[in-house]
Amino acid sequence: MKQIILFCAAAAMLAGCTASEDRIAFDGKYFSTKISKVDGQRDVFTLLVKNASQSIDGAREAARYEATVYCVSNYGSSDIEWVVGPDTPPENLRLVENSLTFQGSCPS
Repeated sequence: MKQIILFCAAAAMLAGCTASEDRIAFDGKYFSTKISKVDGQRDVFTLLVKNASQSIDGAREAARYEATVYCVSNYGSSDIEWVVGPDTPPENLRLVENSLTFQGSCPS
């Protein structure tokens, strides 16, 4: 019984390590993102990047990465048509409550 408990504890610790290793840093920082479809259209999305003020460049790259994953997962293509995207000049991005919002679509 003691061995089973130790095994479970070790497995839980290992799972925790693996999860943190799967995170990707952008400009040396980690960002929380949330992608949502717009008006029930799966191809049109908004993407919120939280804690963006820690690195605007990193937040922009985190958005590019998450949108690419989303489009590849749903449409098999990394093509994205941005309305407000990672290449939008920084002076045209609005930081609201420490978050940046991007919008684009996956061409189908």
